[in-house]
Amino acid sequence: MAINTYATLVAAATEYLAREEDATLVARIPDFITLAEAKFNRVLLHPRMETIDTLTVNTGGADPEYLDLPTDFQTMRRARLSGVEGKPRLQFMTRTQLDDYRYSNDNTTGQPVYFTIIGDQMELVPTPNYDYDVEIVYRANVPAINSGNSSNWLLTMAPDLYLYGVLLEAAPYMKADERIAVWVAGVESAIDQLNKHGDRQSFDSGPTTIRLPGVVP
Repeated sequence: MAINTYATLVAAATEYLAREEDATLVARIPDFITLAEAKFNRVLLHPRMETIDTLTVNTGGADPEYLDLPTDFQTMRRARLSGVEGKPRLQFMTRTQLDDYRYSNDNTTGQPVYFTIIGDQMELVPTPNYDYDVEIVYRANVPAINSGNSSNWLLTMAPDLYLYGVLLEAAPYMKADERIAVWVAGVESAIDQLNKHGDRQSFDSGPTTIRLPGVVP
């Protein structure tokens, strides 16, 4: 049976656990999937987690320097003013540096140059003087799978990680089950391989020499 949807994952986990008669355990499999995904989001570093969104400044609001981040936001990869000529990139500052900069220029408004992250918001400095569009590239949480969202890129790419992850979350119910060590190894191996795969996608492992047109080496 191919493990490529939420339903097939639940069915496979039920079969591997071999506890069909334990209705309480089987009923908890959706919870085990949720717990496994929480761990994936903490340890996975893969380019497929990166996504693009555009946030728009509202200078008519009370605090135009603050933008709400997407609900699936993990970490920022890049931010730039997409509506400004040249699409200038915003530079990251710590909160203390941002406060010092704001104080040093008397909190004047202008085109944002710097940003920081505060909770689930992005703070811009200088305070925007216009409704700028801020294009962000960020690492997002893996989309959760459930009865309403049957699959995602991670289940397609790594069904083994999902299966071992769900089985491992069932471990408290299994207690002394000798298979737990196998499930731990399966999760750790899949995570390691995915992160290495991500590294290969992010950084070309081929020749590093780049020849420009019209340039003689």
